[in-house]
Amino acid sequence: MKKLAILGSTGSIGKSALDLVDLYPERFQIVTLAAQKSVELLHQQCLKYRPELVALYDRKAAQDLQRRLPEMKVLSGVEGVIEAATHPHVDVVLAGIAGAAGLIPTYEALLKKKDVALANKEILVMAGELIMPIVKSTQVNLLPVDSEHCALHQCLRGSEKREIHRLVLTASGGPFLHKNKQQLEQVTVEEALNHPTWSMGPKITVDSATLMNKGLEVIEAHHLFGVEPHRISIVIHPQSIIHSMVEFIDGTILAQMSITDMRAAILYALAYPDRWNSNLPRLDLLSLAALEFHAPDTDKFPCIRLAYQALDDGQTYPTALNASNEVAVRCFLDQSLPFSSIPEVIDEVLNRHVPRAVEDLETVLEADREARQMAQETIDSVYS
Repeated sequence: MKKLAILGSTGSIGKSALDLVDLYPERFQIVTLAAQKSVELLHQQCLKYRPELVALYDRKAAQDLQRRLPEMKVLSGVEGVIEAATHPHVDVVLAGIAGAAGLIPTYEALLKKKDVALANKEILVMAGELIMPIVKSTQVNLLPVDSEHCALHQCLRGSEKREIHRLVLTASGGPFLHKNKQQLEQVTVEEALNHPTWSMGPKITVDSATLMNKGLEVIEAHHLFGVEPHRISIVIHPQSIIHSMVEFIDGTILAQMSITDMRAAILYALAYPDRWNSNLPRLDLLSLAALEFHAPDTDKFPCIRLAYQALDDGQTYPTALNASNEVAVRCFLDQSLPFSSIPEVIDEVLNRHVPRAVEDLETVLEADREARQMAQETIDSVYS
């Protein structure tokens, strides 16, 4: 039986993981749960799964939950989430807290030699140069949960790095694939959150609309698989049936295909190195009319270009890219920034960023704080 810590249990990834716990009660035990501040849902989860410890980032929310569950150990703040991630009874940590908030608990879990199922791509974007050496030295499993990197991981099982010619990440193209640049200036929050193929949280859904998610995935793939940026490609695949591909040096291409259900990728990571019989819906090949592939339009979606630029420039540029994107997306969701201005804010921050070598976690966190402040100042001065 695998003993789990679910970080981000009230989000879309966390809820999908708990669906799998319900499907495989004999294989999983919930040891700890952690969330940002969703007291109502976390309360229900605690009653159902009876974790040994629960944590919330928001201290007032934690106090509320403790009043409701006086017999349960309820912690708060980043320290509480770290304790949930490093609990001695935990075997596998599902890192599903979105954005930079998930970095420190995941970092500490890896130091404690916990296997990690990584749903938060921002962790490797910000600190891949710190995370991957820990994974190598501790010999833990770091399994990607997002569909694209899960697909790459499956395609690469049994292969050696020297055999890889390139990695190919697929993208649905999001809800604005067929809009022009002028139309993107009028995009509403509701339109941006209406993804054509996936059901996800608001932040990653907006990233899918700007195609920043693909840029972040390029950086993540670089760190996970040790492949140079110029050998990582993006193709638009509107059907979202093929989740990624690997082209080998002999010209052979392996593609991973499945339904658009995050539970499939989560199950792969949690079951690894085994494969378990699944009752999830199967892909009906005979129902597929066509599989289309197109080159991404980096003029219309400049976030892709900005991500490659940050990765090529190295040091703390990817951290600044991620931080400024998070601030810009939050402001768009708050309706204080136009959709088309998200990449403009990121570009401004990258131009002003003073890089430094990624030598320790504090360097990453300081670069993150500076970039967030710079992004907010840019938005306040230009768009308010």
